[in-house]
Amino acid sequence: MQTARERNTIIISKQVQEKTLCYHCGVPCINSAIHIDQKIFCCEGCKLVYEILNENGLCNYYNIQSHPGLSQIKPIRNDKYAYLDNEDIAKRIYKFTDGKNIIVTFYIPGVHCSSCMWLLEHMHKLNGGITESRLNFTTKELTIHFTSDKISLRKVVELLATIGYEPYISLEDAGKGKIKYSNKARIYKLGVAGFCFGNIMMMSFPEYLSIGSGIEEKYALLFRVLNMVLAVPVFFYCASEFFVSAWRGLKQKTLNIDAPIALALIITYTRSIYEISTGVGSGYLDSMSGIVFFMLVGRIVQDRTYSSISFHRDYKAYFPIAVNVITPSGQKSKNLQDLKEKDIILLYNDEIVPADAVLLDSTALVDYSFVTGESEPVTIQAGNTVYAGGRLCGEQVRMQVVKPVAGSYLTSLWNHHAFTKNKAKNNADKSIIHALSRYFTYILFALAAITAIYWAINDPSKILPSVSAMLIVACPCALLLSATYTNGNILRILSNNGLFLRDPTVIEQIGKIDQLVFDKTGTLTENSQHFSATGHQLSEQEKEWVYNTVVSSRHPYAQAIANWIGIQPTCQVKEWVESRGKGIEALINNERILIGSAMFVGVVPAADEKANVYVRINDNITSLHVKQVFREAIPQMMPKLRERYTISLLSGDNDKQRGLMHDLLGDSSELLFGQKPIDKLHYIERLQSNGKHVLMIGDGLNDAGALQQSDVGITLADDINNFTPSCDAILDANKFKNLPAVLKLAAGSKRVIALSFIISIVYNIVGLTISMKGLMAPMIAAILMPVSTLSIVLITTGASSLLARRLGLSLRDAE
Repeated sequence: MQTARERNTIIISKQVQEKTLCYHCGVPCINSAIHIDQKIFCCEGCKLVYEILNENGLCNYYNIQSHPGLSQIKPIRNDKYAYLDNEDIAKRIYKFTDGKNIIVTFYIPGVHCSSCMWLLEHMHKLNGGITESRLNFTTKELTIHFTSDKISLRKVVELLATIGYEPYISLEDAGKGKIKYSNKARIYKLGVAGFCFGNIMMMSFPEYLSIGSGIEEKYALLFRVLNMVLAVPVFFYCASEFFVSAWRGLKQKTLNIDAPIALALIITYTRSIYEISTGVGSGYLDSMSGIVFFMLVGRIVQDRTYSSISFHRDYKAYFPIAVNVITPSGQKSKNLQDLKEKDIILLYNDEIVPADAVLLDSTALVDYSFVTGESEPVTIQAGNTVYAGGRLCGEQVRMQVVKPVAGSYLTSLWNHHAFTKNKAKNNADKSIIHALSRYFTYILFALAAITAIYWAINDPSKILPSVSAMLIVACPCALLLSATYTNGNILRILSNNGLFLRDPTVIEQIGKIDQLVFDKTGTLTENSQHFSATGHQLSEQEKEWVYNTVVSSRHPYAQAIANWIGIQPTCQVKEWVESRGKGIEALINNERILIGSAMFVGVVPAADEKANVYVRINDNITSLHVKQVFREAIPQMMPKLRERYTISLLSGDNDKQRGLMHDLLGDSSELLFGQKPIDKLHYIERLQSNGKHVLMIGDGLNDAGALQQSDVGITLADDINNFTPSCDAILDANKFKNLPAVLKLAAGSKRVIALSFIISIVYNIVGLTISMKGLMAPMIAAILMPVSTLSIVLITTGASSLLARRLGLSLRDAE
């Protein structure tokens, strides 16, 4: 007879064979060692989250979507968020507080599905001190209301981290003036404009449809008065942003894109009021409200494309809000901006070095890849300087600040004049649309003046009808809508295919590009490290031993080896010892395992065969060489780019891979290695001084200056919601293969806009010719305006979608 425990074990074993996915996060499980009943987990972190949710009656989290959790939740250090107990620091995060009730908003990068939303909006069940929680799924911002006498800010953050939704808290969060892309006022205006436009059109139909037979006078007057009332909020509220923008341009003595729109709206509205008041006609209020409605729709479509992504991050978004400082009275948390020279700071594994400092402990391993581009961590000896922006790898260390944050090397780079440029404004000023709008306005005024002079001589009674009809019929909105809707649709298509642009002006700049500049580490190559092994080939059993030896270490090479081998079954490890800067030693199944430097494992390598890491199991030696692997899409993508662009490579790394890069990028490419951030920026400047239009693609802070200086700067991101430096666009690394096609689509948008411009110009020429002769009936003019607008919308949307389909791009919204 089998016991209940044996039967349960058999059931679990069968389940592992049939389906080995973690119940919480969906990661494959090696065995059934970690389980509750028949639910199997990949790690203790996932199991802990399930236990918390189960105890609080929140297991519906798993019913909404299968395996909704984040993969392999890592335990957090007990004092990681101790700085939030400092009220001065906490106050900088509060959105509101009355001393007891507090409101905070956190950015939660891990939000990805409806289960996440459901759980985060039920946090009050996890702790009674939380009274309300609301998630903005688009921006991934969680707003929490809590009472300070029941739960502290630190406990709120720790609770989020425990259930797998650790918030991203940075120095930028404590600052003022954070840019927001959501424009609620414009949404309200669209709602009002849509309501009024629909009702005005409905009440205009009887008069349109009764041509020849007429409409009863009392009803005609009623409908016209109602239209006048409905047009008031459209003109004075919904259209206000066009008037404000046009006035700002006039004060700077320029005619911007909104100036002709504002003029057309004023003429249309005033003539409509005049006609209805005097009983001459029904006016053009339906056309006016339609123009405002469609222009607002076009702009909101553009806004929504990049509402959830930040393109204006600087070093403050990369740095923590506070740091641990060692004082005579003990350890305390201190605002990062309050750090002073000679402060002694304590840093832990994976934390950012916040300011230039001198190392006080014997050694430290620092990863500068995000600052300099050097792919391998650097060993720093006691007494040497550690620069701000580096990431500590391994055990905790003490450092003494030599320069405050404002004077650090990283901050000095950010103070370069390249970061003071307003690229969006400069691009808008150079836009062909602005130029066309100015020329259109000048030509229209000239024709209106000629028409007025002609009729003043021949028939003065036709001056006002003819001139006003010209200004109404020749409304530039059709011209401007063609660009607005083309750009809006292309922004949508580009985002579906992994490229998120800062604003529509970037599309036009991409069309001018003739030079591509790539960063190497993390851009052309993958961020994760791969190894090639020489010497003794590890058996499956030995891989299991090596994995269990390195998995507990925080050293980057140890973590890379664990990822390279893959998750292995747990086995008993004895006498595990890690020597800082040297290696790891352990005893498994009476086998002595040494992993580390050549000296640590007792190997004397040949000068030309030095490996990064050595593994010694008894007398068997395996040499592990770190190799950088190209992203999967690169080999197929690069020949397509070489056909259209001149290509350069800028790398902060050494030139070991010069030959490989030469074969990839071609004979005409320029390869520069050992480039510091300022060198990259100056290289872009030299290209631009030679007349090149440069597109730079990078991934780290070391590329920030070059990205800002270039005509178009694209940041490649493995996770578009993680930190990325200031840029014009963010490219999802998972869709890197789409780069040639999306660049072609952006360049092709000029042809789509040109086509719609030609159609608009033909319409305007016909309308102006009839109006100048005084033959344009008000009713016909009122009908032609919305018809032309709708035709432009359909043509531009269809043409841009057809172009995208021909390039093999997805038209559907990304899931």
